[in-house]
Amino acid sequence: MKKITALALCLCLVLGLFAGCGAQPAETKGELNLYTWEGMFPQEVLDAFTQETGYKVNYSSFDTDETMLAKLEAAKGGDYDVVIADDYIIETAIAEGLVTELDKSKISNIGNVNPIYQGQFFDPEDAYTVPYGAGVQTIVYDPSAVDIEINGYADLWDAALQDSLAVVANYRVIDGMALKVLGESYNTEDIATIEKAGEKLMELAPNIRLIKDDNVQDDLLSGEVSAAVMYTSQVTLACLANPDLKVVYPSEGIGFGIMAQFIPANAPNKDAAYAFIDYILRPEVSKQCYEHLGYYCTNKAADELIEEEYQPFLTLPEDFSGETEMIQNVSAEAEEAHVQIWTQFKSACGQ
Repeated sequence: MKKITALALCLCLVLGLFAGCGAQPAETKGELNLYTWEGMFPQEVLDAFTQETGYKVNYSSFDTDETMLAKLEAAKGGDYDVVIADDYIIETAIAEGLVTELDKSKISNIGNVNPIYQGQFFDPEDAYTVPYGAGVQTIVYDPSAVDIEINGYADLWDAALQDSLAVVANYRVIDGMALKVLGESYNTEDIATIEKAGEKLMELAPNIRLIKDDNVQDDLLSGEVSAAVMYTSQVTLACLANPDLKVVYPSEGIGFGIMAQFIPANAPNKDAAYAFIDYILRPEVSKQCYEHLGYYCTNKAADELIEEEYQPFLTLPEDFSGETEMIQNVSAEAEEAHVQIWTQFKSACGQ
């Protein structure tokens, strides 16, 4: 063994002292397998969770709710510890026995959830899920680039918007927009009514420039389009970047949706899952998540912490008097009709 010189010994002691400075991570406990869309959390939130609890976060993302459900079915409710997905697909997962009934004694911050977002169709007793975000389908337009005033969905058919409209790529949302113009429900089971909405959609095709889900706000901000039907998170980002944009909550009524967290039935690390859900429900953490994501905040305890510039986007405006309707699962026949009219519409738009 080599002798350690006095200088080397001193150097080792100094380095050891510096290494001991600062916050030390928690003892490694295991892993948390998180499955949701890309970009749902600020990285600093995930890092802080690991630092505090010792659970390493393995983040996996999916492109659609249907992709998530197929993987969860294949894993028989295993592989993942926390999943965040849309309301309608969670209803299906619960019905298939793929979701754990929550032990709320392990979620000390559950009382922070805003009750507005509880007791909904997909989990009426709030037995399986914890809301993470919510939103509505909203029209945003640039008044400096549009010659008409837009008050509802029907105005999007105006010829003044030819080749200048972007819409999200969710067929139930856009098919539903046509249904709303016809005075019908998003969830109608009447095939003839859905087909009539398809005919109405075909009339909109000349105005469509883009059909896409990702970063539609960028196309509005750049001037690529002058009006858009967007998700709430995109509306928030667009209006923060350009306060002169006009936001329209359509007079015909709007689709309302909730994203929620759940623990799969055979999650490999349920203790980690409960720790994560409880951590995200802390007001200061929910604030970080909301300001990162831009969907409606579902944590009432976080509202007062959120920065002033974000406050107008926390939920629907108080003066909104229209109806909201949640888009729900429909029969296989109705679903097939929706897919058919959507395919025809996209083709007519050259998408």
